[in-house]
Amino acid sequence: MFKIIPYSIVLCFAVISMSFSSDKQAYSIYEINGKVSNYTRLLERLNEADIILFGELHNNPIAHWLEYEITADLVEFKKQNLILGAEMFESDDQLILNEYLNGFISDKTFKDEAKDWPNYTTDYKPLLDLAKNNKLEFIATNIPRRYANMVFNRGIKSLDSISDEAKQWICPLPFAYDSNLACYKEISKATGGHGGENLKLSQASKDATMAHFILNHFKTDYTFIHYNGSYHSNNYESIVWYLRQSNPNLDIVTINTIESDSIEYFSTRAKGSADYIIQIPSSMTKTY
Repeated sequence: MFKIIPYSIVLCFAVISMSFSSDKQAYSIYEINGKVSNYTRLLERLNEADIILFGELHNNPIAHWLEYEITADLVEFKKQNLILGAEMFESDDQLILNEYLNGFISDKTFKDEAKDWPNYTTDYKPLLDLAKNNKLEFIATNIPRRYANMVFNRGIKSLDSISDEAKQWICPLPFAYDSNLACYKEISKATGGHGGENLKLSQASKDATMAHFILNHFKTDYTFIHYNGSYHSNNYESIVWYLRQSNPNLDIVTINTIESDSIEYFSTRAKGSADYIIQIPSSMTKTY
């Protein structure tokens, strides 16, 4: 004898089946205004750029994977006309970095002597090795943290006292600064005003120095891809502002990485923050 299954149960099973038949996405890509984009269109645009600022979430594995994949694909397009650089390496480590890229020192020696980040091995070494294997330049762009700390603790004038040799590792002094930029107002607000103007100037010294070293190593007909925290390039401020001060004609493309509960819908909080917004599920595991 056959039992008649109620329609409501059939419908329930159908909905469940449809729900589980959809693929789980690890990311989605949107343009500045929320228009849906994709990896191919993103890559085509990046291939045309003078400078790419990839704003990452430092502990997000998808952001790091996409950094690697995008860079590897750009190598196929640009060949030797590609330069890499990163916030994660301080400018005074450039010599050690070059020695590693040229095969003069081992990875262990590099790690022992450079000021590498805790997630260097999983997240940044693959990019460094990509440059090494393809004989590409990799530029350490960030201000040595001791000098940023001097600004925070003693003010911007404290940098006047360091030696001329030391000054080669920071942007030329005095550097331009706009305290009204939202990026600096926001960091002050987030810390409840702790650190006062020195905190904002310390951040500005990082942005100005990164822009300085990007511009110092940029070459016509090349693309410079720079990896930095999203904070340092969002809303076309920070590094972008300093690049524009020196050369307003540069073709700069920015990427902002955010986490979202529903990546199939554009997060309006990211609208206008970058040329491309990569949304990653909030449930994504972290690298540290």
